[in-house]
Amino acid sequence: MQKALAGEPTHDVLCVGHASYDLVFSVPHHPLADEKIFADDFLACGGGPAANAAVIVARLGLNAAFAGYLGNDLYGQSHALELVQEGVDTRYVVRGDAPTPLSCVLVKPNGDRALVNFKGATRHLNQDEIDFTGIRPKVILLDGHEPSLSVSLADWARTCGIPLVLDAGSLHEGTKALMHKVDYLVASEKFAKQWLQDDNEEEALARLASQSPVVVITLGERGLIWRNDGVSGSLPAFPIQAIDSTGAGDAFHGAFAAGIAKNLGWEELLRYASAAGALCCQTSGARAGLATSNDLSALLAKFSH
Repeated sequence: MQKALAGEPTHDVLCVGHASYDLVFSVPHHPLADEKIFADDFLACGGGPAANAAVIVARLGLNAAFAGYLGNDLYGQSHALELVQEGVDTRYVVRGDAPTPLSCVLVKPNGDRALVNFKGATRHLNQDEIDFTGIRPKVILLDGHEPSLSVSLADWARTCGIPLVLDAGSLHEGTKALMHKVDYLVASEKFAKQWLQDDNEEEALARLASQSPVVVITLGERGLIWRNDGVSGSLPAFPIQAIDSTGAGDAFHGAFAAGIAKNLGWEELLRYASAAGALCCQTSGARAGLATSNDLSALLAKFSH
């Protein structure tokens, strides 16, 4: 299905996985049973872990491509147009009559959120539904939501020496199949707890290191912990006032993959990705909060000492 090519890379980062359309309501509180409330603000935009990651890679000035599914409905059309406008290569997007996945997000004033997702009859793509012949990215980011497609792509990438990053947001079929195939396992606190079946983050970090050579566990406002080639460490979160945490993980993963493509050093890479996640929390809605290169540089400079 794929063929390794000689010469210059075709893309900095290829992001593979989930694309949705987000309906984001800013609410004074989460509604109680049979309660009708009015939103203070509303945003409609594209979303999904891999799709958001592709957008932030492009906003950071790198060459990004997204591979995944969008329906032929209004939401799919809107999202596809957004990706093109952001400069993301959409040649590897499959379109079809199944609905575009939808996410309804309720965001409280303190940044806490509740989500309702809808996929309908939308199925996973088969491993042969996208022809990757000719592509040669510097880095591949997988979110696990297209397991058949991603596993075969990961096997090919490993034979070509292309670094693989897994956005392990939660434990499911795709992340379980990919976690031992990637070079960088970047997991949420939720994933770590689900996988370990315990709340011990340090123990999860130690055990996950047997699955991948580099492991990062993001802990929200508590920062992150990591293990790289037998060495462990931590990094505090940037001190920001959170408005909406939706998409912060997507921003982190996209910037992390972009930083690898930019050959950043390890500590610099972690700060780079952490800054992207922090900036996303300062705006309502995931897509709107994805940083540009200037945004990221300004925050990093502000906390450089």
